[in-house]
Amino acid sequence: MDSIKDLFKRYYTKSLEKNNNKTVYDLFKWKKTDVFLKDHKTHKVLVDMKDLEFPEQYSQNACDIIASKYFRKAGVPGKLGYENSMKSVAHRMVNFWRESLKDEGLIKTEEESSIFYDECVYGLLNQMYAPNSPQWFNTGLKLSYGIKGVKQGNYYFDDTLNKVMECEDSYTRTQASACFILSIEDKLLGRHSISDQFVTETKLFKGGSGTGTNFSTIRAKGEKLSGGGSSSGLMSFLKALDRNAGAIKSGGTTRRAAKMVCLDVNHPEIMDFISWKSKEEDKVRALGKMGYDMDIDGEAYETVSGQNSNNSVRFSNGFMGKVDRLKANPDETINLTGRVDSKVAKTEKVKKIWDIFNTSAWKCADPAPQFSDTFNAWHTCPAGEDGKVNASYNSINSTNPCGEYAFLDNTSCNLASINIYKFYDTDKDIFDIKGYLHIISLVQLILESSIHWGQFPTEDIARKTHLFRTTGLGISNIASLFMVMGYPYDSNEARTLAASLVGILTGQSYYVSSLMAKEVGSFEKFQINKPYMMKVLRNHARAASVDMESFSKTIGSSFSNEFEGLNYTPLKVDHELLKIQNLSYIGDKLKSCWIDALKSGAKFGYRNAQVTVIAPTGTISFAMDCGATSIEPFFSHIVYKKLSGGGFMTIINPVITIALKKLGYTTEQIEDILSYVLEKETVTENDFTYEKILDGKIEGAPHLKDEHLDIFDTSNKCGSGERYIDPMGHVKMVASITPLISGSVSKTVNLPKNASIQDFKDVILSSWKLGIKGIALYRDSSKAAQPLNTSLSASDNIRLEDLTYNQLLNKARDLQKGVKYSKRDKPVGIRMGTTHPAQIDDVKIYTTVNRSSSGEISEIYITTDREGTIIMGLLNSLSKAISVMLQYHVPAQDISRMLRGQKYEPYGFVQKHPYIKYVSSISDLVSKIIDIELGDFSKCQVKPENYDKDSLILGNSSTELNSQKINTTEIRSKKIDGERIYGSTCPNCSSTRMVRNGTCMVCLDCGSTTGCS
Repeated sequence: MDSIKDLFKRYYTKSLEKNNNKTVYDLFKWKKTDVFLKDHKTHKVLVDMKDLEFPEQYSQNACDIIASKYFRKAGVPGKLGYENSMKSVAHRMVNFWRESLKDEGLIKTEEESSIFYDECVYGLLNQMYAPNSPQWFNTGLKLSYGIKGVKQGNYYFDDTLNKVMECEDSYTRTQASACFILSIEDKLLGRHSISDQFVTETKLFKGGSGTGTNFSTIRAKGEKLSGGGSSSGLMSFLKALDRNAGAIKSGGTTRRAAKMVCLDVNHPEIMDFISWKSKEEDKVRALGKMGYDMDIDGEAYETVSGQNSNNSVRFSNGFMGKVDRLKANPDETINLTGRVDSKVAKTEKVKKIWDIFNTSAWKCADPAPQFSDTFNAWHTCPAGEDGKVNASYNSINSTNPCGEYAFLDNTSCNLASINIYKFYDTDKDIFDIKGYLHIISLVQLILESSIHWGQFPTEDIARKTHLFRTTGLGISNIASLFMVMGYPYDSNEARTLAASLVGILTGQSYYVSSLMAKEVGSFEKFQINKPYMMKVLRNHARAASVDMESFSKTIGSSFSNEFEGLNYTPLKVDHELLKIQNLSYIGDKLKSCWIDALKSGAKFGYRNAQVTVIAPTGTISFAMDCGATSIEPFFSHIVYKKLSGGGFMTIINPVITIALKKLGYTTEQIEDILSYVLEKETVTENDFTYEKILDGKIEGAPHLKDEHLDIFDTSNKCGSGERYIDPMGHVKMVASITPLISGSVSKTVNLPKNASIQDFKDVILSSWKLGIKGIALYRDSSKAAQPLNTSLSASDNIRLEDLTYNQLLNKARDLQKGVKYSKRDKPVGIRMGTTHPAQIDDVKIYTTVNRSSSGEISEIYITTDREGTIIMGLLNSLSKAISVMLQYHVPAQDISRMLRGQKYEPYGFVQKHPYIKYVSSISDLVSKIIDIELGDFSKCQVKPENYDKDSLILGNSSTELNSQKINTTEIRSKKIDGERIYGSTCPNCSSTRMVRNGTCMVCLDCGSTTGCS
């Protein structure tokens, strides 16, 4: 292949050559399905669409996500007025890409046009690739349906006029980019000023896009101003921008804005920046003890600052080298320098910064490390657009919010991902390299077309995107490939395979980019960046284990096999291991891809400055029915398959069955193993019957050999199992891929609740030494919105559930100090009361509130259906303690206040109670029930009709309660697979099934993400 026309070949649609009566859509079997989606909180119907058309193999979940998020709902010509078929969506996008490439001059003939259309439609419908969400939202609306939209202040670069122009409408061009990096200058007014940052961020958040900015240019607190006086400091502006992001939200929804805030380690306010969010978390915990709602969108978090961004510290090699030498020299220092005023400069101990950084990350998962010199060592365009290599504005200073796109300020990137598992033939045990290369080539053309006919939110971004034309192709679902091939996620085999496939992705993408450059020219600023870009690409080739000494002789140059300009040795692909695994054909193609990319690029240049990233791929992975997202391992062994008629079917991850078969287990053995994992009990609640998984772990399964256990390890413990992927397994996976990717990798290292601060230090230092560009760390329960056990008071470290009866009694006596009653009035005889049923997760709780003859609450009994268990005993003790407190005339509202906000398991969504829908513990439930009995519904999620929240009715309200008709709403509780993000709700459907996905969160019900991909 030496020409762009060679890319236009039929690979998946060969049958259409012989049958002109068929279209690409005839290659699929189609089904009709309904899509119904409602808000989990309000039960408001969000989507109710009938008779939608999808390929037969699509799961109901994929249909739900695509229809609810991506089908155009208004303005579509025809009787319905909305899109009702995946055929329409595929045509709308692919036709736009095709017409753009024709306009650009990359598609020249009708035959090329037809082939490109058919092959792209096939790959999209077959779930082999997917563009990022903005493409689905608006690409092709004008071209296919005549939907223009209004003028929104977007811009594009006009090649004919050679200047930036304002778009006349919303949809003639496509807004295909979700990732943006913005610059900011140290001035209050004007372009790229602090005030301009508010405007630009607001514009991007409104459209649902994410931003990243390095704020190191802003002067520190106390630095002199040109007009006299001193600066209020960086942190004051960061807090203001954070409030702005919180107010705008993202895309006009209730989700938090996607925003990355970076700061260089030598900034004078670095200590305040590092500890910013951890101090705010302390405030949240304190507010929680006072009874404020500690949900991620509750009062406590709304009160504090810093909650609308991912924060990162940019560490230099110099700083990390000193960290590495701390044992030998604990007195290493770093100079913190003022931006314009040397008077604020100071010297700080490296150990102090390092300790505070890791303590803060340990406490609240922020900030994360970014290694600035490593980013810039792989920078393809350090000369920028003006040739000044040492200029700070030509460096990689920040990333997008999720961390995968890293390039020049004021640029954008449009993303797409390939479902890597689709290319593996499980029967033949072979990976379809030709098909993989074919799809890579097509998708790079797609991404290029989206730049050519793209539009952008600012003039600078439109101009610089045109000048550099970065694209971001990635992969998804690699965990499925590992498992069926019998490779543990944390293994050299898996890492070598991943690196090889990612290396092919990047090498082939650059080769295709060079072929595009041959036809229509390289990106405009290629020549002044050529020596630096070619050096980076040679290093990529070395990581792929290309023999550069031999290769250079074939082109009349002289290159060694030593990496150029790096202070470390990147991991290289182990071709011997590939040979042992009978994967030499993958290794051979990896090398040939890079040889082709280097040869062609040296001659013709490249159309795109960057070509690949590893994004979180939340929503689009669900649309492609991927078993796992991005390069992440599996969340768990259990999958909830949504049924078209409503409800879910609990099944085992289908890849496990295939993997067990390939490992040699018999049909009977596989059935026994699956039965062990899927052991269920039938539960009937209010005439609703469903099957509940008892455990879900695979370890201990009959017949399963010990040497195969690690193949089925997941990112978290499954059920009562103890196995999970070691944190360093995640680090090594990122390190193996990084030298073979243009941008970076969005990845979070999950650490257990008992991980130490030293564990954080070890992971981060190892990441730097291994050449990782940036990484995020998350310790289970490190956020206040996570399950944690809160003390009764700021000075009391004894948890409520750990108190003995006497300790609770003493607490009651403390609370009644100053109260005139000192004698216990023990109730006798028959009492009247009210019982409040509730269910938290799968635990049924019954709280009975009895009253004395005078109407005062005198007893509270809390019981459960778990007879003979520890929880039953604890609830009995709690009941006795509260009842004794009441009989000593401790005011019920004081007891409620004491119990309010306590957090421990079980917690979460509440069923079977008409007014209480969410609690943080059983104590919190009792607190809310006491409030209800006192007539105060202000802490409840649902209020009675005609309830006046401004009036507090004290006294006996049981009569009022009993007179009301209680309509309990059945909310089905499902086991959450993945690292559940408790306290967070989906911005789209209010589901609580939120799990961590890279550095973002994703909803397992509707696929919405909190990031920008």
